[in-house]
Amino acid sequence: MRAWLAHHFHALGSSTGRLLGSPLSSLLNIAVIGIAFSFPVGLYAIVANVQLASPRVGSDPQLTMFMALAATADDVAAIRDRLKNEQRVSTFRFIPRNEAWQRLQQTASLGNVTSSLDHNPLPDAFVVEARGHDPRVLQALRDELKGWPKVEHVQLDALWAQRLAAGLRLGRLAALILIGLLGFALVAATFNTIRLQILTRREEIEVSKLIGATNTFIRRPFLYYGTLQGLIGGAVALGIVAGSFWLLNDELAHLAALYGSQFQLRLPDLPDSLTLLAFAAVLGWLGAWLSVGRHLRRIDPHWTRK
Repeated sequence: MRAWLAHHFHALGSSTGRLLGSPLSSLLNIAVIGIAFSFPVGLYAIVANVQLASPRVGSDPQLTMFMALAATADDVAAIRDRLKNEQRVSTFRFIPRNEAWQRLQQTASLGNVTSSLDHNPLPDAFVVEARGHDPRVLQALRDELKGWPKVEHVQLDALWAQRLAAGLRLGRLAALILIGLLGFALVAATFNTIRLQILTRREEIEVSKLIGATNTFIRRPFLYYGTLQGLIGGAVALGIVAGSFWLLNDELAHLAALYGSQFQLRLPDLPDSLTLLAFAAVLGWLGAWLSVGRHLRRIDPHWTRK
């Protein structure tokens, strides 16, 4: 076990030394990987931030029933009983007009408007969550609820949420496609880097084979090199995204304040960040593994995997 660990530590140290021994080349390769990965990582993080700011996305469709201003407590109770017996309704909640008025007054962007009014113009309302997502069924339910006594208006709130959810799904898919394409670019970059290293160390590899070095022993430093390159490139990508979000958040805060919001861009959470780093490291390892196998077979036609 000690000998096995010693070999791995030696290979890791050797790979680190080669990275530091050619700083300009290593820096350029890592920069290319980091910049390439920053695009899909940034897009994925933006989509995740928008989804967090839209908690209603992905929930059951909603309808808002606005009662007539002349509706009494008995009218409200009658509507509540009918909603309890309606099979197409999942859940509902009642929002009294006074509560809605207080919420409106607390909205920073509407404070001047509400202060100029001498009475509460808002009606009582029911927020209804429907079962199912079929647009035709939802529209039929909306039309039926409009005909109930003392119901002034019914608004179907699902359309915007469905559109936003579709946009978010498209954004996530685009980010995953970009990660796949640029992941291939990382493999290709690592493949070419390892190829150049093998060519420059061809004589050393041939001598090592003659004195009994195994294929695993020769392959190990290259695999560590590719893994380190991918891992550092992934960390650089996160750093680029973090810096970009830091620059954008200042102006974004001013824009969000105009809409009474505090929206800010945040980096992916720790599990997602670790997944990205692991994915980049695996791609670097894969590029090195493919390159070693291909080019060492050219050096030694009898190369076999051991």
